[in-house]
Amino acid sequence: MIITVNPSTEETIAEYSVMTSGDIGEAITLAHQDYLAWKTVSLHERSKLMKHLASLLRHEKDLHASLISLEMGKPLAQAVAEVVKSSWVCDYYADNAELFLQPEESDLDEGVRGLVKFEPVGLVLGIMPWNFPFWQVFRFAAPSIMAGNGIVVKHAPNVTGSAIAIEQLFRKAGFPDHLYKAVHIAPEDVDSLGSFMIDHPAIQGVSITGSTAAGRAVAAKAGRALKRSVLELGGSDPYIVLDDADIQQAVNLCAAARLLNSGQSCIAAKRFIVHSSVIREFESLLLRRMRSAVMGDPFQPGVEIGPLARHDLREQLHRQVTRSVAEGARLLCGGEIPGGKGFFYPPTLLSGICKGMEVYSDETFGPVATLIEAKDDDEAVLIANDTPYGLGSAVFSGNTDRALSVADRLETGNCFINSSVKSDPRMPFGGVKESGYGRELSNYGMKEFVNIKTLCITG
Repeated sequence: MIITVNPSTEETIAEYSVMTSGDIGEAITLAHQDYLAWKTVSLHERSKLMKHLASLLRHEKDLHASLISLEMGKPLAQAVAEVVKSSWVCDYYADNAELFLQPEESDLDEGVRGLVKFEPVGLVLGIMPWNFPFWQVFRFAAPSIMAGNGIVVKHAPNVTGSAIAIEQLFRKAGFPDHLYKAVHIAPEDVDSLGSFMIDHPAIQGVSITGSTAAGRAVAAKAGRALKRSVLELGGSDPYIVLDDADIQQAVNLCAAARLLNSGQSCIAAKRFIVHSSVIREFESLLLRRMRSAVMGDPFQPGVEIGPLARHDLREQLHRQVTRSVAEGARLLCGGEIPGGKGFFYPPTLLSGICKGMEVYSDETFGPVATLIEAKDDDEAVLIANDTPYGLGSAVFSGNTDRALSVADRLETGNCFINSSVKSDPRMPFGGVKESGYGRELSNYGMKEFVNIKTLCITG
């Protein structure tokens, strides 16, 4: 049995039956049957259905946003934005799939032509997280389905209602009934049933967004089964503030990037690496902004910080804070679990962070910001790269060439100059090091799960 809990009130939302290996095997079989028909459908017809799906998401955005806020505590305005963004990625691939999948032709020798085609591979398993329960699914599923594949999704248990709603949306949009299948697995059965799904001959690839530990396990299973995989894992994103930056603008963007989704994002700003000459100013302004952030019921207007999604996540975050303070970090605000119901954790700012402290390089998944001082650009780069992660990063400077020089030396998959890190359907997204491999979104993401077939034609 899966039980979903409202993280704002700790009250039970719903109970769901879990699936056995037999149930999952049947679901995969049905999905594979629909895939065999779907791969023959023209891109024009696929695009029409994907456009309808995008329209449904926009039309029903308030309904689905309320479910997101109920299940995982996202402030309602942010949940609405997530659903709208999900419609954007559907529109994007509906509009661009034909271009991205256009065969590439070249003359090899006299009388010999080379042709490269991009064909579907089969069913792709998606292992999806709770923090963006709609966006993460659609950014994975939309390009895969437009490429002609079928989808099986194992969503996080605490957003099972969202998982079911997404499956219903695909059907409502007119896609084959089983082309997109959600499977519901009890937490204690994830290892065994996850292996069962990856090993299933109809599953030809797996994409996971989650923790580095989960990514290692999935990659190992996929490797043994010789299935391709894409891993979008954790991050400890550095935001570097140089001494010629607009400090107020940098503070505004850094705070928003740290507090978005109550800090529960792989690409949230996590480590602020600030030049020595401006760190006190930055610290003062950031402290004021963190203290002013409104925490509370995610359904109330003006609330910026909702609860963390689960009790255990809050406990883990608080342990990271208290251990770092014990190691010498200065607690400037927050850092205490509030009384009352709900898994709330206040905006927290830690200063005086140095190497050896837990929050120096590790990921913090919640509204906790850390300040690290750097004497110059070179030291800022060294600190930024001194982490096992490499997902996102940002550089703030009044000199674009200087910022690009810093950005070019950062070991990350994404770097944003004078803005916060975000995923965009038009740009490839992914990480390096322990943040994973492979790319989602854009033309590059669409081709992760296709057969790039070479044809050589003589005559």
